[in-house]
Amino acid sequence: MLDKRISRSEFLALSSLLAGSTLFPSRGDAAPDGGVAPVRGAGKPASARPPDGGVTASAPPSQAEHAWLRRGCTASLAAGSTAEDGAEYVRIGEWMQRQKLSSDVYGSGDFVQAFEKRVADLLGFEDACFMPTGTMGQLIALRIQADASGVRTVGVHPSSHHVLHEDDSYAVLHQLRAVYLGPWTRPLLAEDVAQAKEALGTVSVELPVRWLGGQLPTWEQLTALKRACRERKVKLHMDGARLWESQPFYGRSYADICRGFDSVYVSFYKQVGGIGGAMLVGGRDFIRESRVWRHRHGGNLYQLAPYVASAAMRLDPALAAIPGYVKRAKALTALLAADPRVTVLPQPVQTNMFHVFLRGSPGAYTRQRDRIAREDKVWVAGGFGQTRVPGVVSTELQVGEGLGSLGDAEAARAFLRLLDAS
Repeated sequence: MLDKRISRSEFLALSSLLAGSTLFPSRGDAAPDGGVAPVRGAGKPASARPPDGGVTASAPPSQAEHAWLRRGCTASLAAGSTAEDGAEYVRIGEWMQRQKLSSDVYGSGDFVQAFEKRVADLLGFEDACFMPTGTMGQLIALRIQADASGVRTVGVHPSSHHVLHEDDSYAVLHQLRAVYLGPWTRPLLAEDVAQAKEALGTVSVELPVRWLGGQLPTWEQLTALKRACRERKVKLHMDGARLWESQPFYGRSYADICRGFDSVYVSFYKQVGGIGGAMLVGGRDFIRESRVWRHRHGGNLYQLAPYVASAAMRLDPALAAIPGYVKRAKALTALLAADPRVTVLPQPVQTNMFHVFLRGSPGAYTRQRDRIAREDKVWVAGGFGQTRVPGVVSTELQVGEGLGSLGDAEAARAFLRLLDAS
């Protein structure tokens, strides 16, 4: 019988992996759950069946059945919530009534603007503009900075959201050109900017790097990166989709972390748990122009208040919980990495998210995940992606409110049940 165990040294030796071109998905193929993207066309869901239709080997469960299974779980190791959406909408309305808040008109209103000011102050900037999506906010930031500098090149990490998940919008809509800086295997550093062979108008940095399992540069490396951009007169933008989770690693205020960036975007549905929306922060003139570009992008929703309320009512509790989530992630990854069949990236974990690599096939692990969900009521992974290493798959886990009262040892045991599929 084939030995399914894989040592860390063996895994790291397999074509220079854990990152780099071996895990580089084809454009548009990135798995929505954070696993490395599957081969194009593979794993298409079967036709939807009623939730009680059962799961058989010959008929893979549909997305609707997966959603039904997840809703039936009492704990989750994957990002997202098992809660019913309708209940969240009711909570938003009740919270607004308790706060005696009135709605806005196209983003103009005391409540929306007060929340913008609050986030700007938290991150150490003069002003902020609420955006319906992070993609919109980041495109606007890159466009304004390119127009100001007259240089339309944007330095990015090879795994940047701009180039993997936005259908080339930076190029198609704004005629910007991406320049890859540094290797996939580590975060973007000052030396990558200093050694760039092309003139750069802007550098966009993701903190933390999602496709590296939430890795971050050290404080000294981050400081050097800011200095390198300043010396080259390059604008520095932060893709802070998961910035909130980075604070425990640095042990500094959000304003300290953001100082030296010209603009920052943060998300309100990742980790915070809001129904959507993002914030773009920067200088007063920059934000004034951002509001014009939000209108040009069709982002001036008639009422933003429901999105803002969802973020505002969740932000403080979410930020207070993050240090505990990071602590639990460290304990959980130590338990998982103790099994020689499991490889965790990064190790030690730096935020509350991480990637896990296993030997086997995505289909087998998906079937076993669903079995665990039915039997143990634990959603142990969002999905599994085939890496470019034959026989190695990956999945992304995140410790958050979805884990609930499930203990670390229980969570590890539930996840390791996946290995029964191999």
